[in-house]
Amino acid sequence: MKDIKSKVDKLVRFYKTRDPFEMVKGMNAILVYYPLVGVRGFYQYFKRNNIIYIDESLSDFDKKFVLAHELGHMVLHKKSNAIFMDTRTCLKTSSFEMEADLFAMHLLVSDEDVEEYKGYTLEQLSRIMGYHQKLIELRLK
Repeated sequence: MKDIKSKVDKLVRFYKTRDPFEMVKGMNAILVYYPLVGVRGFYQYFKRNNIIYIDESLSDFDKKFVLAHELGHMVLHKKSNAIFMDTRTCLKTSSFEMEADLFAMHLLVSDEDVEEYKGYTLEQLSRIMGYHQKLIELRLK
């Protein structure tokens, strides 16, 4: 898991931002907004192209998290087709999802943010930052 944090830190230094929208532009990934049903977003590696799909009906805040999560898949699981694995194989993708969540939380919640709210409860941090308590807990581990 420390490896994920170091990958995020390296990207943040290189792109000089924690904004996943800015990072994706710099990576020449294709970002597609589409009315997705039952899925908030997904990542696809197709013909040497990185494509991230996001449900167009999400709030801006949710789009940012979903993009950070899918960016995690792009960086950590580049050629893994999670949708294919979920629907066509017996492989469990839950570890991929947790890693992408961890990537997103390290990208969106800096060490400075964590330090600023040191001593706050998970519930308080969740309310302040807007993320589910389980995501905050994952980030703090």
